[in-house]
Amino acid sequence: MRDLYRKRARHYDFAVWTYRLLGLREKMYRRHAVAALALRPGDTVVDLACGTGLNFQFVQPFVTGEGRIIAVDLTDAMLEVARRRAHSAGWSNIEFIQADVAEYEFPAGIAGVLSTFAISLVPQFDQVIHKGAAALRPGGRMALLDIKTPRHWPTWMARCTAWVNRPFGVTLETTYRRPWESLQEHLQEVCYREYFFGYLYLSVGQKTTPRGVAEE
Repeated sequence: MRDLYRKRARHYDFAVWTYRLLGLREKMYRRHAVAALALRPGDTVVDLACGTGLNFQFVQPFVTGEGRIIAVDLTDAMLEVARRRAHSAGWSNIEFIQADVAEYEFPAGIAGVLSTFAISLVPQFDQVIHKGAAALRPGGRMALLDIKTPRHWPTWMARCTAWVNRPFGVTLETTYRRPWESLQEHLQEVCYREYFFGYLYLSVGQKTTPRGVAEE
């Protein structure tokens, strides 16, 4: 996967843009995912598998002041594009970390965890979600935006869409993974939406405040 995305890094943004020609409103879905985190000025959010930093522009207005984005990605080439994006925009509040998200140790007390079009590619997705949920402060949220195979689709159609997305590491097996169920297990789900005829979903969970502990 590291080698695959190292090759894709230079033209990744253009490839994402071509999906918009098919009617996939990727930027709108990212906005919805970020807005659902309910971030406040000064918050810290972890952007898992941040890629080229396409989420940064949507997160920045919410974490003004002392807020931070921790951008984690497996691939050095993708992070380099993300760094250039941040430098060009003048964003100095982003920390870049090259790491396998399955091995990444989340800092404690973060306000949000964001994963867009990535978590289903991680075989250990349940472990990642569990660790991310544990690191959230009470009231903190996690948002997963990803692809899936709709229930009513025949196998041949699922195979076709997996083939189209194969350049990004997608396989038929990854589209059948159900990370939103892990989120429901580890957090209280507060939002579930489907987009693009059920091929995409947004699942958002919140860490509940323990009884007797006031939320900040």
